[in-house]
Amino acid sequence: MSKPVEELSVRERTYSPPIKEIILENFMSYEYARIPMKEGLNLVVGPNGAGKSSILLAISVAFGQAYTERSRKLSDLIRRGKDIARVSLIFDNRERKGSRPIPYSKSDTFMLSRYLRRDGSYWYEADYREIDKSEVVRLLREFGINPDNLLIIMHQGMIEELGAISAQQRLTMVEEAVGFREYRERIFRSENDLKSLTSEEGSLVQLIDNANQTIEYWKQVYERFLEKKNLQEHRALLERELLWAQEGKLSKSLRSVREKLAAKQEHLDDLEDQQKRSGTDSESLHKSLLEKQVELGKLYGAVVRAERERSTDEGARRAMERLRDELESLREDIASLKTSVDQKKQKHLQEFLDFSSQKSKRESEEATRKKAELDREVSSLQAELGAVDESIKKVTDEYITQRVKFEVLGYRIKLTESEIRELERSEKEVLGELDALKTDLERVGDRIVTERQPYEVSEEMKLVSAQLQKLQDLPEDAERIYKDYVGNIEGLKDKLKQLQDNRVLMLKELEERKKAWRSAVVGLIEEITPVYQQVLATVGALGAIRLEEGSGIEDTGLQLLVGYKGAPPSVLDPYTQSGGERSVALVAFILSLQSRIISPMRAMDEFDIHMDPKNREAIFKMILAQSRVNQSSQHIVITPSIISVIDKSAHVITVQSVHGASEVREFAGKAG
Repeated sequence: MSKPVEELSVRERTYSPPIKEIILENFMSYEYARIPMKEGLNLVVGPNGAGKSSILLAISVAFGQAYTERSRKLSDLIRRGKDIARVSLIFDNRERKGSRPIPYSKSDTFMLSRYLRRDGSYWYEADYREIDKSEVVRLLREFGINPDNLLIIMHQGMIEELGAISAQQRLTMVEEAVGFREYRERIFRSENDLKSLTSEEGSLVQLIDNANQTIEYWKQVYERFLEKKNLQEHRALLERELLWAQEGKLSKSLRSVREKLAAKQEHLDDLEDQQKRSGTDSESLHKSLLEKQVELGKLYGAVVRAERERSTDEGARRAMERLRDELESLREDIASLKTSVDQKKQKHLQEFLDFSSQKSKRESEEATRKKAELDREVSSLQAELGAVDESIKKVTDEYITQRVKFEVLGYRIKLTESEIRELERSEKEVLGELDALKTDLERVGDRIVTERQPYEVSEEMKLVSAQLQKLQDLPEDAERIYKDYVGNIEGLKDKLKQLQDNRVLMLKELEERKKAWRSAVVGLIEEITPVYQQVLATVGALGAIRLEEGSGIEDTGLQLLVGYKGAPPSVLDPYTQSGGERSVALVAFILSLQSRIISPMRAMDEFDIHMDPKNREAIFKMILAQSRVNQSSQHIVITPSIISVIDKSAHVITVQSVHGASEVREFAGKAG
């Protein structure tokens, strides 16, 4: 942003160094000349063709002018027969108020030279040090000198040009001469800045519109990208959930296997304990069976013995009974034989028979008794044998049952052991699967508690993957692009807001500058108009200076009005007034500005060419009066006319042509 308007002001009048001397060498009609200059009025007089105008032309050339009214080429200004010419201006550089006008020069004088060569080349020197033209322009601008401004340097014949220029050009010249150019330049810069800013604002609005269209597309892409990102995050969560679901399922399987394994182990222990008890019971039953079998064998032996004894006794009893029957039969037979048998022998036989009968009876009875005992014993043994046999059958059944149970338990033990081995294998497999999941579980992070089965999570993952497949064409940097666009458009909007704010400030500042410029110009007109009117009054004329308003500063101009012989003032132009009248009005205008012109020197060549003697004398008196008022400024006035005015303050220089070369003489304190 430019400085605030209140900081802008007309360049303060500081001491600017006057020209102390002009040195011409092989320049036009001069072979070598040193022309002294003073502060105040320097009046250069001499006949036409003597070389007066060459002095002002030399000053302009030294100031950097490339075009002259007498020549199109600088090489044409070199004296005939010479190859190089030099123009040097020596400035007074003495300290004033503690500083030198040209601070980088430590000398009381400062010499600016320009060399011209026949081949068209030229260069500048400052105190014998070659410098660039830009340094010359900068130095002159610093002192408010523009050799192309007619109000500062008016060459021969240019009074008409000053009258022919437009009001706008005239105002521009005045602004530059009095130091108001800064106002105009800053207004133009502000207007250019404003145009540039407005153009930039328009471009920015268009850019924002285009960006909005683009961002709408990328917004849709970004929304799809967010959907894709959410799906990816959801899939990642599902992958995590799937892993933990698998881990949960495996852990649950492991717990189930271990519970089954513990139950099977407990069942195996119980089966083994049952088998052990069954084996013990079986062995006990087997031993008891063996004992019963031994007992049964003994009983069988006892029964056989008793049966044998009973059978023997039964045979004996029967034999005794047959014997007793035979004895009885024999007794009967013997009784039938009583007559024929000796009685004594019959008696002995009878006795023997009785004895034998008694004995057989006893033996038969004994056999019967013994048989009864044996019957009882056999019956008892048979009962006992039946009981033992029944007991053996029972023990055998129990033994068989226990052996079957033992074998069944053995089979169940083997089956359980097989189941345990299968469960142990399953446990190992589950542990292996859990170990394989360990790395992935560590990668996915903290446990996710889920009640879902892995296949349920997997099915959802398939759906998410299918949705992601539809979004696979999205660029991976969609988020960055969209956010860049958002950031850029926000930046553009901020910049647009700043531009709009700056435009408002700039418009305000521009208006303030225009007001300041107009106020300064109007103030200047109000200040110089009385002087302008005073000068015109010396020749019996009326005049006014008027600001011609335009649509902008570039259209605003300065109008000079003048009226002669009682006529009301009218606009100065080539058609209304005569040449002399225009010259008088223009010189009056120039004289009115003298107190405000910031250049340390100002010059006019043949300003009076169209004036009659009366007007010339009146105007010249005003020139003398103005030079006395502005003693700190340096005025150079060139005229071929004879001036019948004497003033000790004027520094008079005469120029004459002697044998084809111009020569200069100095007269102080008079003019004639």
